[in-house]
Amino acid sequence: MTWTAGFRTAVISPYERIQLTEPRGFADQTVRQVLHMAGGGERLRVRLTNRYGRTPLTIGAASAATEHGQAALTFDGARRLVIPPGEEAVGDPIDLPVAPGADLRLSLYLPDETGLATYSHMPMETAHIVRGDHVTFRVLPDAEQVEARFYVTGVDVPAVEDTVIAVAFGDSWFEGVGSTTGANNRSVDFLNRRLKRGWVVNQGIAGNRLLRDEVGEHALARFDRDVLSIPGLTHVLVHFGINDLGLPGMSGEPPATSDALIEGFKALARRAHEADLKILAGTIGPFAGAVYPGVSTPEGLAARREVNDWIRTTGTFDAVFDVARAVENPEAPDHIHPTLDSGDGMHLNDKGAEALANAVDLETLAL
Repeated sequence: MTWTAGFRTAVISPYERIQLTEPRGFADQTVRQVLHMAGGGERLRVRLTNRYGRTPLTIGAASAATEHGQAALTFDGARRLVIPPGEEAVGDPIDLPVAPGADLRLSLYLPDETGLATYSHMPMETAHIVRGDHVTFRVLPDAEQVEARFYVTGVDVPAVEDTVIAVAFGDSWFEGVGSTTGANNRSVDFLNRRLKRGWVVNQGIAGNRLLRDEVGEHALARFDRDVLSIPGLTHVLVHFGINDLGLPGMSGEPPATSDALIEGFKALARRAHEADLKILAGTIGPFAGAVYPGVSTPEGLAARREVNDWIRTTGTFDAVFDVARAVENPEAPDHIHPTLDSGDGMHLNDKGAEALANAVDLETLAL
């Protein structure tokens, strides 16, 4: 048995220029957040972060709860923890069973002024926040509700050798934007429900790009940390490109070129293969109906088609899952099918997320 990722969530800096949600900090508050586990086990350990913090982060107390009970979290035997700016911490293992597909409730008491929090900004899950130390309370009365995750990057569980451990590495189409908040209907959740052996952890960041920073560090920059750091990893699924083509238009810049995107995808594939991982590439989803100004441009849509033709025919990847074909409107292929559109022309609803998941051939996730 070896420790590996049973849950992951990719985090961003609250100090970025492009902000799709409002950053925040805490003081004398308990933050409770739901972590939907991809994999499970009889024991677990929690990973916390102060990666983008500018001051030390004090954890006054912390707990984890599953359907099997609640346990206090300790770090080198202590319940109190200070994480320096830019650092991370791994909790001591605790005997608290959690099943694949179950929810773990993580409670953190933050006694001091934290400054703006390192966070996952659009996880389609709600954090509950109350004044004071309430990490042991079953219910948090009159809690403030915020759609984000704070100061957590993952939960480790023990896995037997030869377990398929995959990571969904990409943008909002993995993180889950457009799906129902709190329903666990992200594309990665639907994919996990299909798997009979192993699981996929979610490292999607809404707004993330393959080639340039913001939102979050770009894919080539965060590949080592968010992919290669996962013990026992066997596969990586990638979906990038929409934000390289659409986000620049919001500030009047030209979109990335198809040649640049293709070189970026080749670099990801090379690094995956050097690490003995199988890499599965998704075609770039349609976004011609995007309601956001400047996102949908003739140049960006033409580049999408060129890159998708390359993804479908290249031998660069171990497999391809054709996201674009799975969710497009056959009568207008640059648009999401109306029944799968979340309403903004750029993100998938629950049915669309399921269609994306169904585009993955499970045989390509076998060892």
